[in-house]
Amino acid sequence: MIDWMILIAAAFIAGVLNTIAGGGTFVTFPALVFVGLPPVIANATSAIAVLPGYLSGTLGFAKELKEFDRKQLIRLTVITFVGGLIGAGLLMVSSNAAFSALVPFLLLAATMIFLFADRIRSLAASQSKGIAPYGALGLILVCIYGGYFNGGLGIVLLALFSLWGMRDIHQMNGLKNGLSFALSLISVAAFAVGGLIAWPQAGVMMIAATIGGYVGAPLARALSKKMVNAVVILVGFTMTAIFAYRLIAGA
Repeated sequence: MIDWMILIAAAFIAGVLNTIAGGGTFVTFPALVFVGLPPVIANATSAIAVLPGYLSGTLGFAKELKEFDRKQLIRLTVITFVGGLIGAGLLMVSSNAAFSALVPFLLLAATMIFLFADRIRSLAASQSKGIAPYGALGLILVCIYGGYFNGGLGIVLLALFSLWGMRDIHQMNGLKNGLSFALSLISVAAFAVGGLIAWPQAGVMMIAATIGGYVGAPLARALSKKMVNAVVILVGFTMTAIFAYRLIAGA
């Protein structure tokens, strides 16, 4: 019962965080590992736990997505599917030991991306000259990372869009949510076929994350961005330290 309460609370908090600022993976993945799931299965289950949030975000930006050329949007979605499938495939062939060794570095990278999100987007915007808009190579590399480990995906996508020369933040968020949903969908499908998803835990966490997403909307208006970002960054660094300690102690 305690394990289930931990998972429900983690998914609820992740839903709130993802609605306000992102960073839900910092909570769901460690919670699943804490209750005893192997790291690879925990990562795959975490991906499906936050999937409803991507869907609701995509529907919320339907108007912005309709502004894109349909053929271009289909092309970007196909590229996202390919990258996500490659990333998911890499996770499926990773042993728990190998993935566990990478987890502290992945968590640290995701936390640093979150910490310097504004600077990353500003730098990307300033470097947009000469970068081919809607290029396949950049998107597929980002999606491989997202299929393997979802942390910080949205921020990296926004930085990529800035490099493409996009400036309308609403269009950028719409495309980010749409491609994140497509990536998560193909990744989860691959994980399901590979038998990597703990379905009872995933089902309960999906419900809790969805509720958290709805609760997060009014909280987003009530809390300052700095306060929420500080919480996410603190959680990210804490989880990085915990998994680094587990890795060193295990070694």
